[in-house]
Amino acid sequence: MFKSLKEICLEAEEKGIEFWEVILQNDMKERMITREQSMEQMRAMYQAMKDADANYDGKLRSASGLVGSDGEKFHEALASGETICGPFIGTVIEKALKMGESNACMKRIVAAPTAGACGVVPALFLTMQEQRGYTDEEMTKALYVAAGVGGVIANRAFLAGAAGGCQAEIGAGSSMAAAGAVYLAGGSNEAIIHAAAMAMKNLLGLACDPVAGLVEVPCVKRNVVGSVNALSAADMALAGIRSVIPPDEVYDAMRSVGIAMPDAVRETGKGGLAATVTGQAIAERINKE
Repeated sequence: MFKSLKEICLEAEEKGIEFWEVILQNDMKERMITREQSMEQMRAMYQAMKDADANYDGKLRSASGLVGSDGEKFHEALASGETICGPFIGTVIEKALKMGESNACMKRIVAAPTAGACGVVPALFLTMQEQRGYTDEEMTKALYVAAGVGGVIANRAFLAGAAGGCQAEIGAGSSMAAAGAVYLAGGSNEAIIHAAAMAMKNLLGLACDPVAGLVEVPCVKRNVVGSVNALSAADMALAGIRSVIPPDEVYDAMRSVGIAMPDAVRETGKGGLAATVTGQAIAERINKE
């Protein structure tokens, strides 16, 4: 596993290969599998994301009753032309809501990098493929790019909300999605890693404060924030904007911020939104049930 994004870029330059290929070769080496085995597994993962999106059921609600049907509501608003964001960003929002709700309703999703952040990467990737016509092969390569970024975050910091707050889940997912989006748009390796850095920077310090300890409120809607944030970071990087703080140092900062966070906002359900009057009332109701 790579310890830095810089290391990945250097290897790509030395070998004369693309970012995604570096991650593929590393996967083959670490797991002692063939190139085709690695790619087939990544293709299957992307197909699972597509299946999860296609199988969304707007009639379902989670066992707690806290989430469900919002994806369908947004779909209807988008179809009627009522959204301010427009069709591209609107579709990203719709897909992020649907994926997050599917997770809460115990349907099959892809943890990318976690179940709580399962909507970020798929929302952006699926929308880009649908609206820009990328092939499944190109999307598979973009997933390798995202995986490479996720691996570095896991190595330098953490991916669990319990360890570093929601910046470690939605933040990491957003960082991964931004990197993959830049790759798909033809950006350089430098643009890829700076998009990843800017996406993470925008979400530093994000608390993990699930109401009643469930991965539902505010988790589902934070998937929307993560996916749209990734889109803005990707476009900034493609425009030539760079993070003043080097990408790998951004993840070091994320780690230090996460360690400094009080336990109350690290997935314990004791602080933040979970500690509000309404949050506590919801938790009491669910515990009684």
